[in-house]
Amino acid sequence: MSSAIAAAASSSVSDESLLSSNPLLQDFDFPPFDSVDAEHVRPGIRALLQHLEGELEQLENSVEPSWPKLVEPLEKLVDRLSVVWGVINHLKAVKDTPELRAAIEEVQPEKVKFQLRLGQSKPIYNAFKAIRESPDWSSLSEARQPQIKEAVLTGIALDDEKREEFNKIEQELEKLSHKFSENVLDATKKFEKLITDKKEMDGLPPSALGLFAQAAVSKGHENATAENGPWVITLDAPSYLPVMQHAKNRALREELYRAYLTRASSGDLDNTAIIDQILKLRLEKAKLLGYNNYAEVSMTMKMATVEKASELLEKLRSASWGPAVQDMEDLKSFAESQGAEESDSLTHWDTTFWSERLRESKYDINEEELRPYFSLPKVMDGLFSLAKTLFGVEIEPADGVAPVWNSDVRFYRVKDSSGSPIAYFYFDPYSRPSEKRGGAWMGEVFSRSQVMAQKGTSVRLPVAHMVCNQTPPVGDKPSLMTFREVETVFHEFGHALQHMLTKQDEGLVAGIRNVEWDAVELPSQFMENWCYHRDTLMSIAKHYQTGETLPEEIYKKLLAARTFRAGSFSLRQLKFASLDLELHTNYVPGGPESIYDVDQRVSVKTQVIPPLPEDRFLCGFSHIFAGGYAAGYYSYKWAEVLSADAFSAFEDAGLDDIKAVQETGQRFRNTVLALGGGKAPLKVFVEFRGREPSPEPLLRHNGLLAASASA
Repeated sequence: MSSAIAAAASSSVSDESLLSSNPLLQDFDFPPFDSVDAEHVRPGIRALLQHLEGELEQLENSVEPSWPKLVEPLEKLVDRLSVVWGVINHLKAVKDTPELRAAIEEVQPEKVKFQLRLGQSKPIYNAFKAIRESPDWSSLSEARQPQIKEAVLTGIALDDEKREEFNKIEQELEKLSHKFSENVLDATKKFEKLITDKKEMDGLPPSALGLFAQAAVSKGHENATAENGPWVITLDAPSYLPVMQHAKNRALREELYRAYLTRASSGDLDNTAIIDQILKLRLEKAKLLGYNNYAEVSMTMKMATVEKASELLEKLRSASWGPAVQDMEDLKSFAESQGAEESDSLTHWDTTFWSERLRESKYDINEEELRPYFSLPKVMDGLFSLAKTLFGVEIEPADGVAPVWNSDVRFYRVKDSSGSPIAYFYFDPYSRPSEKRGGAWMGEVFSRSQVMAQKGTSVRLPVAHMVCNQTPPVGDKPSLMTFREVETVFHEFGHALQHMLTKQDEGLVAGIRNVEWDAVELPSQFMENWCYHRDTLMSIAKHYQTGETLPEEIYKKLLAARTFRAGSFSLRQLKFASLDLELHTNYVPGGPESIYDVDQRVSVKTQVIPPLPEDRFLCGFSHIFAGGYAAGYYSYKWAEVLSADAFSAFEDAGLDDIKAVQETGQRFRNTVLALGGGKAPLKVFVEFRGREPSPEPLLRHNGLLAASASA
């Protein structure tokens, strides 16, 4: 492949030798993450695009309305680009450099241009349409049908003039969302607070002080220690959260809260105009495609409709509001009982701190004190053994089989009960604020595919990434996790399982591909439920030094703490989801109301403490402006309903009945995990559960059932 691409794209022999050694253009079993550099991006992507242009022309000339003459060659085209682009995009997320960023930014428009050209190819569309209208359509497997529906959303049916406008919009949107996330990253990086006075750090746990001292060392204060400082605090989650939870210094919490809340909202990094432009272009795109607003476009590829999503959000909101108001009262009276001056004026920078104190007093759980019980190696062992019980798969280390981008990255092989490999995944667990973006995510490297199978194999196996941002090991101590981080690992592993355990051989709908966005969180949130299952939790919660198991009374408290402030947490998610839907249905860009007015208006019904007038949370809302959640944030709640209901199938079967759990697990594997995007998720759910989903198990798990009955 590489020599063909190099020859096609080079204008001289020296060019050709440079290109043929470009790691992005090689044939590889696993991507060469260790050898791809910023300098490879421009020539590699351009040569690849030139080669794919040629392939596309060839396909357009020879296309016939049959699967082998249409979809198979098309899948090869799409796959090559998504794999190679996936490599550099992944590196940008985990090993960012200014050079890599600049190179990607430069070739991005060329890549988008090619994707649009491909997505709007008339000969390909006509061939799809002919299949759609042929008598063979009804006999086409369900897996093949959705691929045709998707073609319409790429503007393929538009006339030339409108299509040109559509393409301009797509280019511009891609650029804007890139810029949005760069501004958030840069604004987060820009904030640094150096503290030298130990009194200011009162209340912060040793793990946070260690992290802040490590940050200070990296900023040139080479003698910094956890004990005596100096300390550097940043707005990265592992740094920001401990301050909000534990710092007794109220002024420090306020300063950090205000800085976090106004990230990317001023100066060169201001995202306000970018958001407005994104919303304006999304609305134009919707109108071009014949929809009233962008939310309708978003819903065409989802399980819900705008009405159904709004209805669910309102149902959950009314069940959560009363408990959330009560949560606030409880906090006030608790702060008062502790003699806090601020008890009658508790505000945004106090709620996290005081709820942490109330939780400790009520359940006597200090997240920090739990860390020694959750060491990363033990947690992973427990997670893998759960996967074996539920789904009959074996997971083993395969470090060294595939190149990695950092020495901390682990590589694993997944085998089925007969011992054959069925998938692989990378795991990049630790926070690296200088080069890695925050948060946790799962990504695909390769999807399962028959068409892309190597010679001598029947199918190409799926490969996934799992990325987290945990506290790195300090000295000879392993990475010790908070319970929340344990849940996050289970969550991302759920996504990875759906990608890896797919039985779909159609690459374009295998694994998580083509799964409706509001159904894609089902397996991930489903896996989180197991963190509260006694046997599962006890198998991973072993003290890293003594090996002692988590005491039973702490487990009981963890279980009780699960519904602690459930109304408040639920309301917070509902605020994000409602704001997202409102901006993509009723908001008029450039109209009398600003985006911040909309935020304030939605908050009246979704926030017990009104936001500050200067709240600029939207400027950092990457999920909807730089991620895939535009008019789709509600899908977290939608999927929570599905996952709680799916887990209740195991509760109904009996969680202590190992045989029943295995049978139910096998059924979950054969439906939710196996069918990928090849079957409508509602049908898949009904096949697993025997009925349509109900919100009751979610409200029950959250302790909000009584509230909803009276709401």
